[in-house]
Amino acid sequence: MSELSRLRWRCRRGMKELDVALNAYLDKRYVNADPELQQQFQALLELQDPYLYQLVCKNNDDERFRTIVQEIRHSLIS
Repeated sequence: MSELSRLRWRCRRGMKELDVALNAYLDKRYVNADPELQQQFQALLELQDPYLYQLVCKNNDDERFRTIVQEIRHSLIS
């Protein structure tokens, strides 16, 4: 299984909002992102769904994930 296939599987969260946001980033930006952002995205996928939802959908600010969350949100509008 390729890295992208594994990541796509990990993006399946059971919450439509998260599924859409995470897959939009994976499809549009992940491959061309620098390795640091790729690592941040992978670390983000380790979070529990309620916290991840707060970060991505509810503007909860966590300095550790600020850059990748901004990239995910930007991928939804571009």
